[in-house]
Formats: sequence, structure tokens, C-alpha cells
Amino acid sequence: MEDFNNRLRKMQRHYGKWARRNDITCYRVYDADIPEHALAIDRYEGVDGVPRVHVSEYLRGKVEDLPEEERRLRRIRYREIIAEVMEVDLERIFYKHRERQSGNQQYTKLAEQERVFLVEENGLRFWVNLSDYLDTGLFLDHRITRSLVREAAMGKKLLNLFAYTGSFTVYGAAGGATESLTVDLSNTYLEWAERNLAANDLGGPEHRFLKTDVKDWLRDEEPDERFDLIVLDPPTFSNSKSMRFLLDTQEDHPFLINRCLRRLNRGGKLFFSTNFRRFQLNEERIYGAARVSEITEQTVPRDFRNRRPHRCWVIELPG
Repeated sequence: MEDFNNRLRKMQRHYGKWARRNDITCYRVYDADIPEHALAIDRYEGVDGVPRVHVSEYLRGKVEDLPEEERRLRRIRYREIIAEVMEVDLERIFYKHRERQSGNQQYTKLAEQERVFLVEENGLRFWVNLSDYLDTGLFLDHRITRSLVREAAMGKKLLNLFAYTGSFTVYGAAGGATESLTVDLSNTYLEWAERNLAANDLGGPEHRFLKTDVKDWLRDEEPDERFDLIVLDPPTFSNSKSMRFLLDTQEDHPFLINRCLRRLNRGGKLFFSTNFRRFQLNEERIYGAARVSEITEQTVPRDFRNRRPHRCWVIELPG
């Protein structure tokens, strides 16, 4: 464990200074830098000034084959090292095991602790929950993408699809979007999105929420509403019982993108992103776009040493 201890200490020192210089309070400290220690370690400092740490362990290679008791002892040691190096109380370290997921398992509730608190990012506030789900409510790898949406939102009508906890909606509203529609299949996440808007005094009738199956909703051949700016960030795969149709982003992305383009006004802009590492964009099956530009290099933050936690494109209609 000495190699992990030394690396974490170095990264904590380096990214701690970087975060303070850039006024960033939620960031990745360790990004599976050493293959034998496949952890993603994120630091979240609440608006109350109290730091918490979210740890995701990826079961890979030899570690996956270790006896459960040996893995348990490794996790205890990891927590002890993280607490000491990052100067965080053990009870404020939230440790998750990420095994190979299928369907909507990544959204399944793991616990009922509800250790919810507010964090700040680029002057905006978001509720995060480090205890109850695999994900926290705020994807740190999209920190820059959210800012790009805010920059593009002035005077625009925004559609946020597969919206999760609505962070893109918050950024769009803060950037001056005149209206927004936030769409997700989960009541839990839509309520979370409403709370995020309220935390920034951005709620109101101009910001609407719709609980529905996005893929099914996009099947409408003649949409009765159009938008100037759309965010499309689907899960890699979903076979939720609440959905009429299985979702496979690699297979379905031309349909999803083309149906979004039908809902864009002339000169409109679509931000499309995916976390599927082996994703290949089928640009030949995208119709009517004036420009398709991959902006992944621009959107991945510096604290993610894995340079492809997501991929991201901007797709524009002619004016």
C-alpha cells in the first residue's frame, strides 16, 4: 500500500493547490493512477466548509479474484490512508464498489442514509448525496460542459434530456435561458432537479419538468414544441421496466440525435455526450446538421487523468 499512499499524497498536494487557485471545491484527487489500486477518489467540500470524500473501487484483474475477506481488509486500509492523507474523518468517507453493471443498476439505491448536503460549483449550488447511490448527483467530469451550456443559454429555450438531477438545467437557467424543459423517467431525479433550481433561486413556471421515457417521447414524428438548445446525455444502456423500449446508446444514438434535431429551431445547438468508452459516432446517419464537432478534449477537466471519462459533441443546425 506504500505506493498508493505516496501517490495519493502527491495528488492531494498537487490538486489541492490547483483547486484553491481555481476556486474549485469538488474535484478528483486520484483517478486509478496505479492499476493495482483502481480507485476513483473525489473530494466534495460542502458550503458548510466540511470536506467529504467519495471513493469508487473498480474490481479489476487480480483484485477481482481475491477472497472477500482479503478485499475487506484492503478496503479498511484504503479508508485509513485516505482519512490520514486527505485529513477527512472516517465517517465522512463514502466507499462504493463498482462492479460490471447491467441495465439501470447504476441508479439503484444502495442505502437509506440520506447524507445530503449542498456544494458549490462556479457560483451555483447543488445537492449531492454521497451515501445512497453509486453516483452522487453531480458528475464532476462534466464541470466544463456545464459551463459551455451556460455560455450558450442566453435568451434560449433549453431542453435537457435524460436530465438526471438537472445540473445542466441549472447552468442553462443561470446563463439566461428564457425557458427550460427537463425530462427524465425518474421522479426522484426530477424532484432533485427542482431542488437544485430552488437552491439557486431559479425556479418558476418557465422551468418545466416532464417524467417520461425519453426514447419513446422522441418518437413523435411532429413535435409541437421546439427549442434553441438541447442537452442529450443518455445512459450507455438501460432496460428499465418503466421503459417501453430498451436503450442502447451505441445502437440508438442516430435515432436520438436525429429526433433531437427535429426539435431544434434553425441555428440551434445540440450538446451530445456519452460515457461509453468504446463509443463510435455514426456521423453518416445524422441528417440535416450544418456542423458536427467533437469537443471532448475541451470538456474533460484537468483533474481527470483518464482523458475519456466521457465523449462530447456539439451538433448545429444551419441558421
